[in-house]
Amino acid sequence: MRKIRINGGKELTGTIHIGGAKNSAVALVPASLLSDGIVTIDNIPNISDIEALQEILEFLGAKVTIENGQMIIDHTNLENKEIPESKSTKLRASYYFMSALLGKYKHVEMYFPGGCSIGARPIDQTLKGFRTLGATVEEYDNKFIISASELIGGHVYLDMPSVGATINTMLVAVKAKGETIIDNAAKEPEIVNVATFLNNMGAKITGAGTSEIRIVGVEHLDSCFAEVIPDRIEAGTYLIAGALMGNNLKIDNIIPEHIESLTSKMIEMGLDLKIGVDNIVISKSDDLKPVNIKTLGYPGFATDLQQPVTTLLAVCDGVSTLEETIYENRFKNVPYLNDMGANIEIDGRKIYITGVKELIGKEVAATDLRAGACMVLAGLKAKGTTVISDVEHILRGYENIIDKLTAVGAEIELIEE
Repeated sequence: MRKIRINGGKELTGTIHIGGAKNSAVALVPASLLSDGIVTIDNIPNISDIEALQEILEFLGAKVTIENGQMIIDHTNLENKEIPESKSTKLRASYYFMSALLGKYKHVEMYFPGGCSIGARPIDQTLKGFRTLGATVEEYDNKFIISASELIGGHVYLDMPSVGATINTMLVAVKAKGETIIDNAAKEPEIVNVATFLNNMGAKITGAGTSEIRIVGVEHLDSCFAEVIPDRIEAGTYLIAGALMGNNLKIDNIIPEHIESLTSKMIEMGLDLKIGVDNIVISKSDDLKPVNIKTLGYPGFATDLQQPVTTLLAVCDGVSTLEETIYENRFKNVPYLNDMGANIEIDGRKIYITGVKELIGKEVAATDLRAGACMVLAGLKAKGTTVISDVEHILRGYENIIDKLTAVGAEIELIEE
């Protein structure tokens, strides 16, 4: 079993280069199936989620090569066949294949997607989009069979601004006849990245990044080149590391506007951030003020940064509150933080965090991807040694995390036990 061991309390200085956005790349790769040619995607992150997507692509007959962060996908011999449960349940993002194959072939068979256990993650809004555009949906023992004799544009109103449902509806609509309108669409930067990618293929999408997206269907999508945007969640995670242990730690290759919900809270805490065009320099402070945070869809505070930022709030002076409005089961990191010396109380979807002077290294677990990031941050801050189990969750979403942290002064290693 692989684990991560951290000897905490080490100053972090130097530069961390941010890779391509996981949440964007895992949608771009399945979306490539809509092309009738060869697709090149640059700045692909080196994470296990991408390996899982590549496995599905190759199972469907695509030829995939990855070199120097660039993925080239050739769909010449693509075959639309059932995606088995053993492949689809490896990650949540496998359901983007559902919409891409439906859009291209008007028929798809696959099993319910997997991913982190952070609460109910239904795909009802995605299925609503499929049905609105003319598809019929059958479900048998967790297997979906979705078909349409013809896909026709329609008006899709999402009950909540779901990122997945917004992207899935776009992927089906780009080859549907006529115009599709997505109302109450999610506004995340990753959606803009996917829309730009599709437009580069020849799609006609306007309004991405706003609450109303319009798609005029086309018959063919051609070869194209796309670049994955920088990962705002990775950037935010390492910014928090800098707030905990940094000495002029530079977080490079970022889009600062994408993480303003975090940086504004950091400034409110009393941290000094030097924000550049594509980087932020941050140093730790031992005199941090408490803040109140509520997760919301973009541009609000990202739910994916909720668990990581809890580590920082745990060592602020006074009492902070953090309310999780997106997922109901995203506090699995809290018992482990408390075991390390934090003082956190859970009350439904809200936690109350009373700051402590120090954290103590312990044996903990990564219950999901962002909880794992929380544990890494706690280990960097803690006195003594922290050992994290179930690290596959971390490795599926953070590119070269051991190397990146080691390069700036952390004592962190991947071990076998």
